[in-house]
Amino acid sequence: MATASNIQLRASQQPEYYRHGIEQAATDKASALLQRNHDQHHIFFNRDGFHDHIAHHVLTLWALRANSNDLQRAYDINAGYQRTLGKLAATDMHDVEKFKSYLGKEQYYHDFMVFFQDEMEKTSMPEVVNKYLFAGDERADDLLFRVWAGFLHPLIHVGFALEAEQPAIVAEGLAQAAVHGAYLSKFFLPTEHALNERAQEPSKSIVQILDEIYADAELREAPRWSDGNKLRDGIIGRAGAKMASLASQFHVMTDELERKTAEMANAAAYFTAGAQRTGYVRKYDFYYMHCVNCSIFSSTFLKLDWITDANKVRLLNWKVWNDLAMYASRKSPEIRMDLVRQYKPKEPSGWDGIFDRVTRLEDDGHASKLVRALAHGQQICGPYEDREEFRVKHDDWLLMGHMAIDSVEAGEPHWIRSAGFDEAWESPALRAQL
Repeated sequence: MATASNIQLRASQQPEYYRHGIEQAATDKASALLQRNHDQHHIFFNRDGFHDHIAHHVLTLWALRANSNDLQRAYDINAGYQRTLGKLAATDMHDVEKFKSYLGKEQYYHDFMVFFQDEMEKTSMPEVVNKYLFAGDERADDLLFRVWAGFLHPLIHVGFALEAEQPAIVAEGLAQAAVHGAYLSKFFLPTEHALNERAQEPSKSIVQILDEIYADAELREAPRWSDGNKLRDGIIGRAGAKMASLASQFHVMTDELERKTAEMANAAAYFTAGAQRTGYVRKYDFYYMHCVNCSIFSSTFLKLDWITDANKVRLLNWKVWNDLAMYASRKSPEIRMDLVRQYKPKEPSGWDGIFDRVTRLEDDGHASKLVRALAHGQQICGPYEDREEFRVKHDDWLLMGHMAIDSVEAGEPHWIRSAGFDEAWESPALRAQL
């Protein structure tokens, strides 16, 4: 039984929209590896804030029906460079002011994780998530801002945990959020304020706003190649008011949640896969890819009856606003779906063939998360793809999946980093062999 300190997956928890059939041994192996990661590793594997992706990787491969050997190999590839948890340092986390004083400090990750475990053991996983993320008070909003930091990693981590119904991994995700910064408050709060001022206006589609961002010279020039964080320093720092005004033109109504969740996934795939250049090999932008990888968990949140509709609306609004700002932060590249549709897969197959290949790939989990999220996008967008705002159509999804696995199997660089900048494409290895 899964508890706040014990990880125990069940085969019945695996997503139904992928391949059927799983060895019980693989489920047991995944549980054991997740438990080892939980007990031994810090959420950052270095002092620069690079994330431990083992939980993401194992849970993704498990969802894709990897066998025990595949799961062990994936763990072994990435376990050697992880940091240990370290000793507990804080004994007063339940003091609200002390709790606040530890926020944003990575040395307290272990303390936060134990704190959230203790809280769940006293009540329940839903009660803790609602109290510390969705209560709408100052403390919850502060942690909710932090969930989106680190290129969505805390939100992705919480999403995996809720999908797999694992309180211990929820504790990891909340603790991960707690040791990130809250700089996105400087974007989300002004955007919510702008939305309140235009609450009676109809929402624009996501792709309409992407088109406006692409055409906006001020936004294109806001991020600089030299910026340490192009979202924080470039878009929020230099063009925050313009970005908030544009993003606030998208909003969700309660009766639109399912369709607009699909629209979000479609738009994220559209600008991520479409950030290509003529004359260069097809590569996915590393930062945009996280917007796609995270999209799958909006479907998870939508299914949970203990998250209120108002919070589901807020989560989806923020996800779309984040994606729009992320698109702008890489210098708003032209979106070239024509280059995606011209792509010829190296090994034509259905999704199962792609899943088999990405399961064998020596990776930290980014590629497997990407192809899984693309397959999910095809599923949820199907009922709506005749709509104009859904620019990614049915056959595009599998082609994008092939483009993803081919691009990483081809070797380094696996990803483009900041695709709108000329500097990102300077490696000779990125030139197409014509």
